[in-house]
Amino acid sequence: MTMWLRISGLLLRNFYLYRRSLARAMEIFFWPIMNLLVWGFLTRYLKGMDLPVAIHFLLGAMILWDLLYRSQQSITLALTEEFWVKNIMNLFITPVRTAELVASLCIMGLIKSMITLVFLGVLAFFFYRFNIFEMGPSLVPFVANLALFGWAMGMFTMSLILRYGHAAEALIWGVPFLIQPLSAVFYPVSVLPPWLRIFSYALPSTYIFEGMRAVLNTGTPNRTLLVLSFAMNLVYLAAGGLVFAWMLHQVRKKGYLTRTHLE
Repeated sequence: MTMWLRISGLLLRNFYLYRRSLARAMEIFFWPIMNLLVWGFLTRYLKGMDLPVAIHFLLGAMILWDLLYRSQQSITLALTEEFWVKNIMNLFITPVRTAELVASLCIMGLIKSMITLVFLGVLAFFFYRFNIFEMGPSLVPFVANLALFGWAMGMFTMSLILRYGHAAEALIWGVPFLIQPLSAVFYPVSVLPPWLRIFSYALPSTYIFEGMRAVLNTGTPNRTLLVLSFAMNLVYLAAGGLVFAWMLHQVRKKGYLTRTHLE
């Protein structure tokens, strides 16, 4: 009887932990749902596809997706690590401006992304005879637009982490995968249900992945898709920067940076 009381006490403890933790709730619902959506839509797409063509599309999508993911994390993970090592106060008492800090993180993230792009490109060619660089000059605007959107996402995500603290840290990894099913990464927008396409077309990344498949299929870039993606990125980047600057001002004003709310 005593043993079951102890077990029930531990179960109750874990129940309350799940109620208060976004990361634990995501473990139950978010990740399984995202996996189901991505692989479900991909399966529907592959049914009518020629296998060699589909493999090329998937490899290209995986490489470009990694670039978007790393661009977002170049801001969120880098700044969150400053909280983890309790160095955030040292960082913000320096004369470095917010824009300078963000710019340095973006540039560092871009450098790491380029190294990863080349590395993955070499591996993909060695193992699968897929050459990501056969897209030629089109690869440059693809990379640029994905980096811009990743930085915008990073600033939005970091704003939430500044506001909600440790409870929102799971968003560092969750936000990119939240948009993945909608970004048409591994399949065209036409595979999505009509009501989801509205959200898909609101993301700059959608036009890049659609453009990538067009280049791999025809060898010709769709300039309309690139222009749409770039225009939307400018809006998202400006909004992300404003939200991040405002939220940082608020947490400084309220003294959140001097607390241990991110521990």
